[in-house]
Order: sequence, then structure tokens, then C-alpha cells
Amino acid sequence: MTTAVAPPSLGVTRPRPAPRPRLRGFAAESVFIKRSLTLSLRDGETLSMSIMLPVMLMLLFTFVFGGALEPGGGYVNYVVPGIILLCAGFGAATTATYVSRDMTTGIIDRFRSMPLRSGAVLTGHVIASLARNLVATAVVIGVALLVGFRPTANVAEWIAAVVVIALYILAITYLFAAIGLASGSPEAASGYGFILMFLPYLSSAFVPVDTMPTWLQWFAENQPITPIVETIRGLLMGTPMGTAPYWAIAWIAVIIAFSAVWGAWLFGRRRRH
Repeated sequence: MTTAVAPPSLGVTRPRPAPRPRLRGFAAESVFIKRSLTLSLRDGETLSMSIMLPVMLMLLFTFVFGGALEPGGGYVNYVVPGIILLCAGFGAATTATYVSRDMTTGIIDRFRSMPLRSGAVLTGHVIASLARNLVATAVVIGVALLVGFRPTANVAEWIAAVVVIALYILAITYLFAAIGLASGSPEAASGYGFILMFLPYLSSAFVPVDTMPTWLQWFAENQPITPIVETIRGLLMGTPMGTAPYWAIAWIAVIIAFSAVWGAWLFGRRRRH
């Protein structure tokens, strides 16, 4: 014998379950930081190449070109600060690819249905890239010490140099993240990032600016890399810095501010589409 079930009363609306509150602040960022670090560890080839390429370039400049540029054998002390910035560039370039892949595979749409602030995905990529690049920088400096790099910095100068390097990594990573948002595909993001990799070569990272052609000296002296590399070189090797630290901090602040505003605008625009 079955029991009849009375139909629901007309006009009675069942209350919808309350939506889960979205995670905000560090709780949201930590989710994406963990995700980005996990992706980095799984992508071992990209991580190893971002370390191996700067090391190979440092060995190339030191042992192949170093004898011609500085016969006394001290070229490694000159070139290491530039290699450090080049290392940061290689590592940050992968961020553009990761961000573009997230935006083109639809995973951002999935994040919207979760109790997470989807914009935190950019912060996760940036912090993970900062961690990767600091590890890569430590490896590069370790190899440099093995091949003859002899800095004269004391503890305070080492700390100041690390702070400048970390700020530069943060700035260039935010810039590459914005490039990833602006790119239509991961391949395009990688190509755009490759163009920026030429900036260290057009600065005082590898040769003094006064050895360049006159028409190139103005650009080399007034682009961001030159004051940043001169600040790091001055802190580690005791070379004169002049006003380079002020220009370095100013350039880093401008890059971070521009990249953050541009990235936020691009992220909102991509979400609406």
C-alpha cells in the first residue's frame, strides 16, 4: 500500500541554499600560491631551463668572451650582476605563459564557481615566480662563486642587494603576468616576453655603456636595467653607484604600478568576455 504525498502548496517558494562565502585576503592567495608552486614543480623542464640558461650564459661570457673583454680574468665580477637580472627575466617569462594558459583554457571560469576570489590567481603566479627566481638566483650566485666571483660586500650590503633583486623580480614578474593577460595564446606570450629579454644586453650589464656607439649610449643609460644592475654591482663589488639606487627604486616602483594597473584592467576585461 502506497502513501500519497501531498503536493507542495502553491505560492510557496523554497529558500535557496546560501552561497558559500568567497575566501578573501591571504586565504585566497595561499590557494593559488600553492597551485602555482605545484605546477612549477611538475613542469621540471621549464624550471631547470630557467636556471641552466643563465648559468650557461655566465660560463660563456666568463670563459669565451671574458679573456677578450678583460684579459686580467676579473670579468666574472663584472658580469654576474647582469646574469642575475637575466636569470630573473628567464624565470619571469614563464609566468606570462602560465597566465596566458589559465586565461585561454577556461579554468578562470571554473574558479568563479568556487568560493575563491578568482583575481587571486595573478597573485599566486607572481608569488610563485618570485620564489622560483630567488632559488634560481641563489644557484647562479653559487656557480659564480665556484668560477671565481669574489664579492666584497658585507652582510648589510648583501641584504640590500637581495632586496633590490627581489624587488626587480617582483616588478618584472608583474609585467610578464600582464603580458600573459594581453596575449591571445601561450605561444604569443612567450614571444612577447622574449623581446624584453634583449634589454639587459642593451645596458651596462655586460659591457660599460661608454664602449657602445654614441647613438646607443643614451638609450643604454636611460633604460631601467642600467641603474638596477649598477646598484647591484655597487653593493656587491663596491663600485661607485652615484644616483643609480634612486633611479633603480624609481624604475621598479613605476614598473610595478604600471603592471598592476594594466593587469587589473586586462583581467577584468578578459573576465567580461
